[in-house]
Amino acid sequence: MSLLRLRRSCVLCGASMRDRKVLTLPATPPANEFVDAPREQEVFPLALQLCGRPDCGHLQLEAVVDPERLFGDYVYVAGTSPVFVEHFAGYARRLVELEGLGPSSLVVDVGSNDGTLLARFAELGVRRVHGVEPASRIAAEANERGIPTTTAFFDRKVALELRHSLGAADVVTANNVFAHIDDLENTALAVRDLLAPDGIFVFEVSYLLDVVQKLLFDTIYHEHLSYHAVRPLRAFFDRIGMTLFDAERVPTHGGSIRCYASRRPRPVSGNVDHLVALEQRSSLFSQQTYAEFGDRIAARGKQLRETITGRREGGARFCGYGAPAKLTTLVHAMALDGGDFEFVVDDSPWKRDLFTPGKHIPVVGPQALAEASGRGYWCVVFAWNFFDPIVARNRDWAGSWLNPIDGACLRTPTPPNDLAAT
Repeated sequence: MSLLRLRRSCVLCGASMRDRKVLTLPATPPANEFVDAPREQEVFPLALQLCGRPDCGHLQLEAVVDPERLFGDYVYVAGTSPVFVEHFAGYARRLVELEGLGPSSLVVDVGSNDGTLLARFAELGVRRVHGVEPASRIAAEANERGIPTTTAFFDRKVALELRHSLGAADVVTANNVFAHIDDLENTALAVRDLLAPDGIFVFEVSYLLDVVQKLLFDTIYHEHLSYHAVRPLRAFFDRIGMTLFDAERVPTHGGSIRCYASRRPRPVSGNVDHLVALEQRSSLFSQQTYAEFGDRIAARGKQLRETITGRREGGARFCGYGAPAKLTTLVHAMALDGGDFEFVVDDSPWKRDLFTPGKHIPVVGPQALAEASGRGYWCVVFAWNFFDPIVARNRDWAGSWLNPIDGACLRTPTPPNDLAAT
């Protein structure tokens, strides 16, 4: 495919998206395209379309960037986050109990990254696990860790090859992946091809209702082609001959949904109807909702810029904590000056000694934060979904913390006891 193309129809139902653009954010480089030195980077448009079909209402990006450009040299790895390791442990336990998985069961993870989730299944006695991951370096690391991983973009050809070599899967998972895929119908049919007759497909995605209500606009970037809600997903799975039989809200990424779909019909949980009704009451499928969303983003950006400018004029210095993909959207949409931030700390060695996309803030290790202690720094936590754990882990740091999404959340940790007494 060419480097960029524009979508003209809904990825879930096929309805025309002509004149359905509801929000345009500033163009950015790919959100994970970190560079080894500041340089001009190509930017791509970031506009959202809302399907107008009554049983759908899917929200999607208009622009589709070549996935090889986005994922070929990916730098996000799940295993560097203790919060996600714990989350995946609970996730695996839930599915083992739900489906009665054992040593002979087969679990396949689509977009398996470094194998963190599959490793949790293996710890619970599910020995037959297999990942599919397009990022070659990350897939190689997973294989080295003992998690069998196929380096590929998942499609029907890959699914049939896996079924031939491994047999039918009892569970297929996809975590923060179902939003990344251009051809969702092909992917869902590939999952169906791979599943055993009684098998289930379980996936987690950022929940559109939380994105809108909590102003999580920085989760909008080129890797995330789709912004999912339950109503459009229910109609989509019905159309391809699968059943969306449950959906539950989970706290990851500021608010996500875990969805359960089956090859064969299963009793449908009341959660599905409940969430659909909630989405409709919240006007989630109204164009006006996204016009107001854009206004709220602009207002929050103005507030944050004024905070940074005012503090800098008073002598404060600024750094950041966390270099997630959403940093790219946030600093561009809020028109922040990358030069205002002396550095951004990240726990992942994959990103250190690089520069953030577009704004070129240097990414460093945690030692830089320790060295900045007591020197008048404000630290903007770009990884805001980990705000509390980050602050707790650095509770002795003598500086102030700022959550860029929750502008009222300005926190200064309690000084160490020897300072508190003076």
